[in-house]
Amino acid sequence: MKSSRGFTVIELIVVVALFAVASVVFFVQKNHVETAARDEARKTSINAMYYSLEEVYFKAHSAYPRTLTAETLPSVDPERFKDPEGVKIGESNSNFRYEGLNCNGDLCKGYTLRADLENEDDFVKTNRESE
Repeated sequence: MKSSRGFTVIELIVVVALFAVASVVFFVQKNHVETAARDEARKTSINAMYYSLEEVYFKAHSAYPRTLTAETLPSVDPERFKDPEGVKIGESNSNFRYEGLNCNGDLCKGYTLRADLENEDDFVKTNRESE
């Protein structure tokens, strides 16, 4: 009997199947990690805006702004006002929402700051007086 060198068809199929399964697991995990990273970036941005509103803006004005922009909160990196897709807060398709509450002119007594997350419920911050 002549012995042949190489792999049998069954061995090749098993290796290809294992490679395919490993690839699927890798890409599923990669997507999950990327989604979690985007959600964390959203939370970090909301927290930066929240603390600037409370510790800087409110202390200077004894009120909150009607609208939120990079000019309103210069202590926050302007990139924080954009969601991970690059859409600025206040635009209709942004993941970030700011709503001034009980406003008189451009000054408000409260606010709600919200981020739409992909894997969790919305991340919401309100002014300290309402907590």
